[in-house]
Amino acid sequence: MRRENLAFFSLLALALSLCLRYVDAASSLQPPVKLMWHYYKHHNTCDEAEVYVRHEVEKFWKKDQSITPKLLRLVYSDCMVNVLEVLAESLSDGLEGCDASILLDGPNSEKKAPQNRGLGGFVIIDKIKTVLENRCPGVVSCADILNLATRDAVHMAGAPSYPVFTGRRDGMSSSAASVDLPSPSISWEQALSYFRSRGLDVLDLATLLGAHSVGRTHCSYVVDRLYNFNGTGKPDPSMGASFVTEMKKLCPQRLQKGQSDPLVFLDPESGSNYKFTQSYYSRIQSHKAVLEVDQQLIFGNDTAQITDEFAAGFEDFRKSFALSMSRMGNINVLTGNQGEIHRNCRITNKGK
Repeated sequence: MRRENLAFFSLLALALSLCLRYVDAASSLQPPVKLMWHYYKHHNTCDEAEVYVRHEVEKFWKKDQSITPKLLRLVYSDCMVNVLEVLAESLSDGLEGCDASILLDGPNSEKKAPQNRGLGGFVIIDKIKTVLENRCPGVVSCADILNLATRDAVHMAGAPSYPVFTGRRDGMSSSAASVDLPSPSISWEQALSYFRSRGLDVLDLATLLGAHSVGRTHCSYVVDRLYNFNGTGKPDPSMGASFVTEMKKLCPQRLQKGQSDPLVFLDPESGSNYKFTQSYYSRIQSHKAVLEVDQQLIFGNDTAQITDEFAAGFEDFRKSFALSMSRMGNINVLTGNQGEIHRNCRITNKGK
C-alpha cells in the first residue's frame, strides 16, 4: 500500500481506537491490497477520471437525491456476492466480489435475483461510463465507476468523502445463483456471521448498516414485525408500542395475494431529505428501527457499544464509514490481467 494510503488509515485507526477501545476491529484494508489511490492519475491513463465521475454524480444528485441510497445498495449488492459459489464455478469467469457483475444484463444475471428486487442507479452508471469512454476509451472500469460514484453521492448526502482505491477490472459473467444476500429479518449474530464470511468484522457491520440512514424499503420486509413476529401473532417486542402503531398505518396487514406493497423510509427522520444523520442510531436506542436487523444492533455487546458511540458522536460514525466502505470495496477485486474493462457496463466486450 502506498505511503499516503497508510497515513490516511493510520489516522482513522487512531481516531476510532480512542472512541471504541473495547471493540476488536480492523483498522486497515484486508490484505493483499491490490488497488491504488488515484490509479488512473498515477498511470497517466485518465488523469481526470474522478473529476468526471464527480461532475456527473453532482448533476444527477441535484435532480434526484435518492441516487444516494440507490448507489449504496448497488455497490453492496455487487461486492457481497457468494464468493464460495463463484469459486466453485470458475475463477476464470472473473466473478468475484466488487467486479461490476451486478451491472451486467441477462435473464439469469445477479440483478434478476429476488434479493435484488428494486435495484436502481443503473442509468447513472451508464451515463458516467459514456462520458469516460468519450474521454478515455477503454480505460476506466465499471467497477471503479460504481465505487467512485457511490463515494461522491454519499458525500453529497452528508457522509465523509473517503479515498476510493482504484484499479479494479470488470467481471466476465453474472449469475443470480451467486446472490445470497441475507434477509433483513435476521439476528445480529447471523448478520455478523455473514459479514465475517466476506472478510468484514463487527465494526464494519454496525457501520455499514448505518447506510440505512437513507433510502426506503418495502412493507413486505416489515409486516412480520408488526403483526406476526416469529409466528406469535403479536408485534416484535423490541419495537416501541407507539412506533408499532405508527408503522401499521403505513404498512397494512397483507391479507390477500396481489396486495400492494408500499415503500417506507428506513429512517423517517431523514425521510425524503436523504441526509446522513446520527438519528439512525438514536432510533435504534429508542426501539424505533424499521428493519429487524437494524434493531438487533442493541442486543450484541460490541454492536450495542458501537450504536451508543455513533448515536452520541456523529463524527465517529463518519470516520468509521469511510474505513468500512473502503474495506467493502476491497472484497475480492479483479486486477492486472483478470477480467476486462467493459466498454458498456451492461455487457461484456464480447457481448455475451
